[in-house]
Amino acid sequence: MLLTEEKTTLSRETASEQIGRYRWTICALTFFATTVNYLDRAVISLLKPYMAADFGWNAVQEAANYANIEIAFKFSYAIGMLFAGRIIDKMGTKIGYAIATVLWSIAAIAHALATGTGGFVIARIFLGITEAGNFPAAIKTTAEWFPKKERALATGIFNSGANIGAIAAPLSVPIIAESMGWQWAFIITGAFGFVWLVLWFMYYEVPRQQKRLAAPELAYIESDRDEAPATVNGPKLGWGKLLTYRQTWAFALGKFLTDPIWWFYLFWLPDFLRKEYSLTSKELMWPTAFVYIISSVGSIGGGWLPMKLINKGMPVFKARKTSMLLYAFFVLPIVFAQYLGSLNMWYAVGIIGLAAAAHQAWSANIFTTVSDMFPKAATGSVTGIGGLFGGLGGIFLSWAVQKQMFVYYESIGKIQTAYFIMFLICGGAYLLAWGVMHLLAPRMKRVEP
Repeated sequence: MLLTEEKTTLSRETASEQIGRYRWTICALTFFATTVNYLDRAVISLLKPYMAADFGWNAVQEAANYANIEIAFKFSYAIGMLFAGRIIDKMGTKIGYAIATVLWSIAAIAHALATGTGGFVIARIFLGITEAGNFPAAIKTTAEWFPKKERALATGIFNSGANIGAIAAPLSVPIIAESMGWQWAFIITGAFGFVWLVLWFMYYEVPRQQKRLAAPELAYIESDRDEAPATVNGPKLGWGKLLTYRQTWAFALGKFLTDPIWWFYLFWLPDFLRKEYSLTSKELMWPTAFVYIISSVGSIGGGWLPMKLINKGMPVFKARKTSMLLYAFFVLPIVFAQYLGSLNMWYAVGIIGLAAAAHQAWSANIFTTVSDMFPKAATGSVTGIGGLFGGLGGIFLSWAVQKQMFVYYESIGKIQTAYFIMFLICGGAYLLAWGVMHLLAPRMKRVEP
């Protein structure tokens, strides 16, 4: 038995070497870009106390102003997603991704110039519009460079960059702010995008134009029989036509219901830990980092499971939906976060980490449904439409729940109640999203233009 397993492992390694591994270099580039993307957007959540001290905000003003800044980012990100996906489909991945990264890096650095709420709102609007280019470009890159059975894994790997960015932020931002001032935290983290830009132009090209790519790997990448090879200028589907497909609405509504939950973790986790357990900025570092370390495991594992099921003969749509349903159930325990946290803070951190990991596993698969259901030439546009709806969901949650509810409960000294309500919303969002997607696209049938 052991001898058989060893032979199987060796044969897989040999096959991988014969095919080639350059596609994973491309995956590493999208991982790096996503890490920078999330680092740049997460920095501000760790600088709230420094900003409040500089600008003279009390606790209620801090909650209200921060909610306004967050809504500005989400609104511009939502609008940006719609146009970014379309632009990237038109321009091609190489140039589109590069332009988006340069612009969001400039926007991130520009936060250092803000002198009040208005300045941060302007900087966040610019950041939101430009950062919107990352996921349409990364999903399109994955569709171009990976066959279907590997896309969820590749998506999970690059999507884990969101967690690494969120880990890097609490481990570095407070130290920079304490030693150099909060402005330098924006400048230093924003500069990483230019490092990525150099590597992108050195190593990226679409598969058929990449001279470093061996013929066996190109054949493997293009092995899905129902897909045409990726080209720089393929046939395009307009927004009007895309909105007539149930598959588009399945993806868009799935994003609408679940994206806001991840943004809640990203923007409000430090605040929850600070107010629930009276942690200082430095004490926040390790609990926050731990949540995102667990999330990274979930992101990669979330892509591995459907690949395993597909390799065992399960249809792609069934493997994808089975995995997503499992991940939706893993979020449910978050409703007990505060109770367990009353026993020990690390129990709460663990439960929130499990929910965040389940989100990232879910995210790796919901993104991959786009390339499952749509031709490669439309993946950027569909991802952008879904991003728009995800952003709108985030705006609604920030305004109707966080801004109104959090400010109210903060004013009466019962902020813990607001967080309990939010954890209830987090727990049920994924099962609701799975049900909606199942009704609209039960077999995730591929669109034929």
